[in-house]
Amino acid sequence: MFCLNFLEFKFCREDDAFLFLANVIDVLISSQKKKTGVIAPKRFVQRLKKQNELFRSYMHQDAHEFLNFLLNELVDILEKEAPTAKNEAETSPPEKVANGPKNPQANGVQKEPLVTWVHKNFQGILTNETRCLRCETVTARDETFFDLSLDIEQNSSITSCLKNFSSTETLNAEDKFFCDKCCSLQEAQKRMKIKKPPHILVIHLKRFKYIEQLGRYKKLSYRVVFPLELKLSNTVEDADSEYSLFAVVVHVGSGPNHGHYVSLVKSHNHWLFFDDENVEMIDESAVQTFFGSAQEYSSNTDHGYILFYESLGANKNC
Repeated sequence: MFCLNFLEFKFCREDDAFLFLANVIDVLISSQKKKTGVIAPKRFVQRLKKQNELFRSYMHQDAHEFLNFLLNELVDILEKEAPTAKNEAETSPPEKVANGPKNPQANGVQKEPLVTWVHKNFQGILTNETRCLRCETVTARDETFFDLSLDIEQNSSITSCLKNFSSTETLNAEDKFFCDKCCSLQEAQKRMKIKKPPHILVIHLKRFKYIEQLGRYKKLSYRVVFPLELKLSNTVEDADSEYSLFAVVVHVGSGPNHGHYVSLVKSHNHWLFFDDENVEMIDESAVQTFFGSAQEYSSNTDHGYILFYESLGANKNC
């Protein structure tokens, strides 16, 4: 369903964080008599279905939904397995307050949330800026993200999609903004910026769009160029953040309810093509064949869906 070869992270044995993925696969590989071969992730899929009913059917599943579930599940497990969490669970009395603070407190001081390797690698910070057009007061609100979902257009690029993501929107008429300084609804300008870029930038191209006239979702086969080297500009923390593409999840098929996923992974300066048990080396130039179709109707249905970029200044250690 979805290739995990791009997740080249070092799992620490004492964490026991993703036992049903890391340890099971380790055992299966080490117990194999053959030097080469494939491992069917049956136990992983069984655990996945047990954890989330969304994946229990045999219907076509969405790779982006799976990725979100995987990362959030990893965070939950790591937080539960953290030594401090275990100690608090053993020593602290049961919480009796129904609507108490979300984060536990010690001596009246709110504790910082646990930062796992998932946060260190994937988490970035967005800032939502709203400027009142009457008093010019700017209100900023930060939010974290593990991936960016971008609207796409025909014959566009990741750079243009990112610019549209951060473009200024005017709030007026029924969408006026309540300004705390003016104490009233006012026209305002709103924009989203990347405040802190993550080490691993995951970009999800919104290829499945609901068409009201059709009453269903449709796959957008638009040609969207994703470069091997990406420069993030107009960020708050860094003027320019440089990234290198190292993996692509490709959706194969003409619609959202059926199809297949394959993966492109860069390993040791070589690009590999993963299609279930079939793995082959491809030329770097072949990556561009997955940009999409320049025309609406095309025989090519292999389109880049989820992109993984690694910061050139990122620390690869967990």
